[in-house]
Amino acid sequence: MFRHILVPTDGSKMASQAAAQAMALAAEMNAEITLLAVAEPFRMLAIDSDEYRNQQQEHERTAASNCDAMLSRQKLRASDKGVLCKTLVIKSNDIAKTIVDTADSLDCDLIAMATHGRSGLSSLLMGSVANGVIAKAHIPVLVYR
Repeated sequence: MFRHILVPTDGSKMASQAAAQAMALAAEMNAEITLLAVAEPFRMLAIDSDEYRNQQQEHERTAASNCDAMLSRQKLRASDKGVLCKTLVIKSNDIAKTIVDTADSLDCDLIAMATHGRSGLSSLLMGSVANGVIAKAHIPVLVYR
């Protein structure tokens, strides 16, 4: 039924569980998956320009390293299940839009994701990424709880 599943993940426990379920589904359907990590750009209020650049570079190195490590672990899990898996890291402020745009550009026919990775005040202020994806997507969205 599905050929290519986009699996956005943020490394949270819930997102990792959703990724495992999506891998099992992909294995049953002989579908491929693309694991997507959306890294939010560095943000900092008033600070001198040298300090800002140093902090920004450190943030970007750490974020890239964390995303690569997380996606490598997930890709290994997919390989163990016999699922063809690609990984992708995109830097963006609008996570939901990036997920939907990526699914469109990769010709995915399903987005499989967790209901939420953020919690507390961050979730309240930023809104639900899953809700944003559901509202914007042109393909089915499978949301794991």
